Amino acid sequence: MVDTVLSIAEHFFAPETISAVHAYGTGKVNDTYCVEISGKSTARFILQRLSSAVFAHPEWIMENLRLLSDHISAKLSGDSGSRFEVPCLHQTSKGHDFLRDKNGSCWRVLHFIEQSNSFETVESSFQAREVGKALGRFHHLLSDLDPARLHDTLPGFHVTPGYLAQYDGVVAQGDGSSADIRFCRDFIEQRRRMATVLEDAAKQGILLRRPIHGDPKLSNFLFDSVSGQAVSLIDLDTVKPGLIHYDIGDCLRSCCNRAGEEYSPADVSFDTDLCRAILRGYVEEGKAFLRPVDYDFLYDSVRLISFELGLRFFTDHLSGNVYFKTSRPGLNLQRAMVQFALTASIEKQQQEIELIVREVR
Repeated sequence: MVDTVLSIAEHFFAPETISAVHAYGTGKVNDTYCVEISGKSTARFILQRLSSAVFAHPEWIMENLRLLSDHISAKLSGDSGSRFEVPCLHQTSKGHDFLRDKNGSCWRVLHFIEQSNSFETVESSFQAREVGKALGRFHHLLSDLDPARLHDTLPGFHVTPGYLAQYDGVVAQGDGSSADIRFCRDFIEQRRRMATVLEDAAKQGILLRRPIHGDPKLSNFLFDSVSGQAVSLIDLDTVKPGLIHYDIGDCLRSCCNRAGEEYSPADVSFDTDLCRAILRGYVEEGKAFLRPVDYDFLYDSVRLISFELGLRFFTDHLSGNVYFKTSRPGLNLQRAMVQFALTASIEKQQQEIELIVREVR
């Protein structure tokens, strides 16, 4: 496989300049490698094979990425403010943004963002605020990009009513003898009506569809290794037209659950101090494009996204674990219960979360 990856890399770099190629990162979707280049100066690049199982049209991803990269680079040109960057494309020797191999797989190369780190859990309120600022800046930079120019690379992604319909299609097949399964089914039924809250607002023209990241979990933020400031938002394959509330809700869901997704549901709670720090940072960067009505749906967004992910985990458990990878039986059921416990914690703190929203707006 190394020889194959090396031959792919040679389409992007002169063979004599490649000093090393090795697997990189822990991503579960794309195959990722680090390519080290020697010459006048040493440089590193990220080489990836996009997952054809997840992305039916990888060329759409690449068109989105080119549009996004060019748009943000133009906005940041001449900006002497704090450091912020997105992964830029490195073209093939023939001037193409990506390469199709003989099997039809799509390969690309991105510039490596040096002097940066990623984290799996939030370590401080400062870091949480930096996450919010980075997401707010990302949304602000794209706020004047017409979302109609972006491909919808994952139709139905973060559209909760669609996931509820999928669940309804498999729940009748599920085993209801387990107490945990009965709990999940009851939890979903009690909250069924909330599934449409954001989509209904969009249909009524209350909320606007804009460019979104699609997966702003903590591990997709990069922090300067010296200052600790958030300097990038990576993994842009899920960029698409959507509601920024899905991004905000998913970011809060990911960062404000210190226990993580695979701990005991009993250990899970929503940390409102981190929520406050993230929203303060987000509004600091995003105040110029946020409308008064956008604030009205922030509580709904974090509650809904936690519920949505639990619904997806539970549906996958009932379906035989066909989407989310598992390392042991029952893991997706446990993941579902963690997200439902997080949803319940959010609900118990509704008044405090809504107070935080009033503080930051």
